[in-house]
Amino acid sequence: MSVLEPLAARYAYWLGLPAEDTVDTSDEDPAEVRAMPVILRMERAEPPSRTALLEAAAAAAIAVCLDERAEPEGEWHDPLKAWVDGRIRKVARRARGAHWHAVQELPGITIEVDGAEARALLPGRVVDAPKEVSRLQISGSELPADEPGPAPDGVPRLLLNPEVAMTVGKGAAQVGHATMILASLLDEAERAAWAETGFRCSVRTPPVAVWKALCPIEDPEGSWRRDGVVAVRDAGFTEVDPGTVTVIAQRVMAATS
Repeated sequence: MSVLEPLAARYAYWLGLPAEDTVDTSDEDPAEVRAMPVILRMERAEPPSRTALLEAAAAAAIAVCLDERAEPEGEWHDPLKAWVDGRIRKVARRARGAHWHAVQELPGITIEVDGAEARALLPGRVVDAPKEVSRLQISGSELPADEPGPAPDGVPRLLLNPEVAMTVGKGAAQVGHATMILASLLDEAERAAWAETGFRCSVRTPPVAVWKALCPIEDPEGSWRRDGVVAVRDAGFTEVDPGTVTVIAQRVMAATS
């Protein structure tokens, strides 16, 4: 049984909520809020490309969730389950030099894509974040848009909303949500095949017409059956309005547009 099972169970319900309800946290105890830290390596002298860094972050997030340590008897299972049972918050932070190397000692997985590196850490209570994480900046650095070229065949596509501006940190959290939701709906064989690739995926910004044609918010179950498409709908705590669809993820075997 995957630790992601609760995501599959509530996916369609979340897409159907009124926008104002996505930001409602009245049922939460602030001391128990949990998040997955996603650390983005951003060296001053040689910054990574934006697309490669987002692809690394997306792969790292799902790699933690589907690692063997996340299985029911594994050492990561309980903290992951406690996190997934609530809101799947992620907090992206930037690191370089000694600070980047320090977070390698914390439980998590680092993924490298075309020279860009991101490390997703084991989720925990925000108030308990270790100093190696809490001292890192959340904002303050940005990467320019790039031209990554055509998406490669044979990997899931993560499509950013072309009508919504997001910082690289916000984008990293959103594509990490996308790989998790996608994996929760795949069968065991599909997840295993994806793991063999190192959870490679492509991140692209499609034309508005393509985005609107694929966006599954009106019919999430039908869109999954027909097109293998899922959506990330953001609660709206930072940068975007409550209920905004930020990313569409499409499984490998679906027809492309």
